[in-house]
Amino acid sequence: MFYVYVLRSLKDNKRYVGLTSDISRRFREHQNGLVKSTRHRRPFELIYYESYENKSEAMKREKFFKTGKGREFLNSLSR
Repeated sequence: MFYVYVLRSLKDNKRYVGLTSDISRRFREHQNGLVKSTRHRRPFELIYYESYENKSEAMKREKFFKTGKGREFLNSLSR
């Protein structure tokens, strides 16, 4: 199982979109500052995730979330 997840920084309110096969482990890594790209933006909250059977579908969805339409979709969740 693969997960596409969206974190929101409680420090600067920005989102981070990622992909993992172990969402609990990956969230802990973000929270503990073990991910270089998000270390300075801690703490986080997990605001959304989706699960996929195969990695290629998850990668497509992750890429979508990083487009304008994907950001619109994520923005609509928080309204």
